[in-house]
Amino acid sequence: MKTIDKHEKIIKAAVKVFAKKGFFSARISDIAKVAKVADGTIYLYFNNKFDILLSVFDIEIGRLINQVKELIEKETNPCRMLEIFALKHLSLLKENRSLAEIIQMELRQNNKLIKEYRVTKFSEYVDIISHVIRQGQALNLFRKDIQPGIAKRAFFGALDEMARLWILAPKPAYNIEETAMQISKIFLCGIIDKGSAQADEKRC
Repeated sequence: MKTIDKHEKIIKAAVKVFAKKGFFSARISDIAKVAKVADGTIYLYFNNKFDILLSVFDIEIGRLINQVKELIEKETNPCRMLEIFALKHLSLLKENRSLAEIIQMELRQNNKLIKEYRVTKFSEYVDIISHVIRQGQALNLFRKDIQPGIAKRAFFGALDEMARLWILAPKPAYNIEETAMQISKIFLCGIIDKGSAQADEKRC
């Protein structure tokens, strides 16, 4: 139990330090200080600073994936599923702003991280969107000519840009709930098959 507690403490401390100082400026000693452990203790759990960063993404985004999937599994309407994803993603700014800042900074600035992380947890997270789109297509609710791989990036890109705005702007002009619904509505207007009988039955 103590081992798990220390690992968790280091991860939580790393999230705070990376968000405040950035990955490249942060030092192992900074993380150790916030975690209240000796510098050498960190090396019992992680090989280096980069290993800590990848672990942060694996653990924290893993939690986010589980939370989103749990909420989506309670729904039958793919339109509502996309709205839930949008709201949960943007709510990260309230629930764990430090993690949201790390996602914004490191996935854009650290090329090595992008290359190595592209096929792991973060890809699994964004793939939730394409999975929902395929469900909507199977129900004849979404247009069949829409490519899920392109659509997921368009949808996530809009959410990501709004998250970036909130991180950079001290007083954002939009609230999270309204923004999630607006982005979902704009996106759904482009992918719903308006000529389908199923679309009439499953209005968003």
